[in-house]
Amino acid sequence: MTTTAAEQASGIDSEFDRGTAVVRRADPAAGPDPVVYDAELDGGWRIGGGINGGLLLALAGRALADHLGTAAGHADPISVSGYYLSASRPGPAEVRTTAVRTGRTLSTGTAALFQQREDGTPVERLRVLASYGDLSGAEQDVRTSATPPELPPVEQCIGTEHAPPAFLKSADLLNRLDLRLDPACVGWALGKPSGEGRIQGWLRLKDGRQPDPLMLLLAVDALPPTTFDLGLPGWTPTVELTVHVRARPVPGWLRVVHSTRNLAGGFLEEDAEVWDESGRLVAQSRQLAVVPRLG
Repeated sequence: MTTTAAEQASGIDSEFDRGTAVVRRADPAAGPDPVVYDAELDGGWRIGGGINGGLLLALAGRALADHLGTAAGHADPISVSGYYLSASRPGPAEVRTTAVRTGRTLSTGTAALFQQREDGTPVERLRVLASYGDLSGAEQDVRTSATPPELPPVEQCIGTEHAPPAFLKSADLLNRLDLRLDPACVGWALGKPSGEGRIQGWLRLKDGRQPDPLMLLLAVDALPPTTFDLGLPGWTPTVELTVHVRARPVPGWLRVVHSTRNLAGGFLEEDAEVWDESGRLVAQSRQLAVVPRLG
């Protein structure tokens, strides 16, 4: 008897692991590629007009971790790029993964996330190209001039319960996160954005689930968009998101900073850095997003 993605997720304690659960579809007639996984997109990870892009990237990343981990022992995301083709909705989904190349150090694969339209025809939501490896050697030969963001202590930062009600109403995923923003970056919530295009704060999962490489794919897209700090409220759909995972995070809080330097032609770039409690830079990302429309 085949276990569905929803049934498998129901037995998992962590909301993140339930939200990214995938079940490899058994099809003896199929060849080795593509491998097909069934999933269930949970509306509790909704932001704006669809499911959060970081959560979707982590879900596709979990399918690739299973595929490339089984094929070559490469289960850790190293570089993951996702192109968002249409807004994902709560409900069943399908992930198709293909191993492009398996090597000694890295394996590269693709993943495509599909849902069905009301008429039953498939629609692609997300296309991913990623390289996977083994992060166990990431502690060796670390040379960096990067420094973690200076943040007030967690207890002096602002929880999401103080966010504008209109924002909370369209951001169900905040109920799954323990997010504490730097008070210097929340003027937008009071109608006084700084105009610097920078938002930073402390992040962990509310249910106590500790960070790992897959969770970092969510963390880089978990803070409010930097457009808020530019005085541009509204949904900021992601066009493309690339994440570089640099190390396995230690347990505890993550320090996350988002910033933008260029808004032009209706698009902006948003850069993110994620630091763990040891002070190690564990993930970096850049995404291209659509500027919210005013009026």
